[in-house]
Amino acid sequence: MKERIQSIDIVRGLIMIIMTLDHTRDFLHLAGPPPLDVQRTTVILFFTRWITHFCAPTFVFLSGVSACLAAQRRTTGQMTTFLLKRGTWLILSDLLIISLIFSFDVHYHFPVLEVLWAIGFGMIILALLIRAPKKFIAVVAILIIAGHNLLDNVDLPKNGIPGNLTTLLLNGVGALIPIGANRFIFAIYAAIPWTGALLLGYVFGHLYKKGYNAAKRQKILKLSGCALIVLFVTLRLINHYGDPAPWAVQQNTAHTLLSFLNVSKQTPSLLFMLMTLGPVLLLLSVTEGISNRVTRFCTVYGNVPYFYFIAHLVLLRIINVAGVILARIPLDFQKPAPVWAAPGFGIPLWGVYLCWIAVIALMYYPCRQYGRYKQTHSGWWLSYI
Repeated sequence: MKERIQSIDIVRGLIMIIMTLDHTRDFLHLAGPPPLDVQRTTVILFFTRWITHFCAPTFVFLSGVSACLAAQRRTTGQMTTFLLKRGTWLILSDLLIISLIFSFDVHYHFPVLEVLWAIGFGMIILALLIRAPKKFIAVVAILIIAGHNLLDNVDLPKNGIPGNLTTLLLNGVGALIPIGANRFIFAIYAAIPWTGALLLGYVFGHLYKKGYNAAKRQKILKLSGCALIVLFVTLRLINHYGDPAPWAVQQNTAHTLLSFLNVSKQTPSLLFMLMTLGPVLLLLSVTEGISNRVTRFCTVYGNVPYFYFIAHLVLLRIINVAGVILARIPLDFQKPAPVWAAPGFGIPLWGVYLCWIAVIALMYYPCRQYGRYKQTHSGWWLSYI
C-alpha cells in the first residue's frame, strides 16, 4: 500500500470541500450583485465567495509539495519527464475537459485556461528548474510572489502577440485571446504569478522528506504561517503596495472589514497570497498527527484531487441542467459561455448551501473507492487521474 502524508490530504480535502461551495454557487445561484462588490454585496454572500479564495493557492502550493515528494521516488531525469508530461496533461484537461463541462460546446469556440492550466504551466517551469539548488528556486518563488505587483503601474502590451502573451503569462483577467475564426481562448488564470506559489510549495515540500524531524517541520510551518499573516495585515494597513485595489472605509464596520479583505485574486496579488497561504501553512502544522472523524472525512477527498475535481463538476452540471429542465426554461446551447447557465434560472443562497452538502455527500463513496484503488494499485495512469 502506498504511503501518504495525512496532513497534506486533510488540508487538500478540506479545501476541495470549500471549492465545491464556490462551484455550486457559480452554477446554481440566482443572478445578482457580484459577491465581492463591497458596495452592493451582503456579508454572507461576500464570505461565501471569499472563503473559496483559499482554494486555488492551496491547490497550486500543494501541487509543488507533491512534486517534491514525487522527486524522492525518481531520478532527476525521470522527474523532469514526469513534470513535463503531467503539466501538459493538466493544460490539456483545462482546454478539452473543463472547457466542455463549462460550455457544452463540442466545437470548442471558447476553450478555458484556469487553475489546471496554471498548475500545469508551473510544473513545466519546475521541470526546467529541477536541477537548480533549492535556495535558487526559493528566491525565484519569492521574487514572483512579492515582485509581480511592481507591474501594476507599468504599461504592458495589450495588442497582438505580445499582448496575448502578456495576458496568458502575467495578467490574465478573463480576456478573450483570438486563435482563429470565431475561436477564442478564455484566459482566466495568469500563469507566472501562480507559478510562484507552486515553486514555493516545492521548496516547502523538502520539510516532508523522509527522516525530517516532525517537531521542527511543524515549528517552521507555524512560524512561516504567522509571519505571512502578520505581513499581510501590516502591508494592508499601509495600503500602498501589494494589491492594485486599496481598501477604504465603507458605510459600516462590517463592510469596511470586507473592503480590507477584498484583495485581488486575478491576477493573484502579493496580499492575496499572504492572506491565503499564511493560514494554510498554519493548518498544515496543526493537522499533523491528528486523526478523527472530520480529518478522515476530509482525507477521502484529499486522496483523489484530480478525480474529484472533474467528477464534481460533471455532477454539478447534471444538477444544473436538471434544474433548468424542471423550471421549464428553454435550453440554449448556441451561445456557449465559460460557466453556462440558462437566463432566468437560479436558486437562493440557502438552496446553494443545501445543494453543496448534497454534492459532497454524493461524491463521498466514489472518492473513497477510487482512493482505495489508488492505494493498492500501481498503474502508470494513476499518477494522472
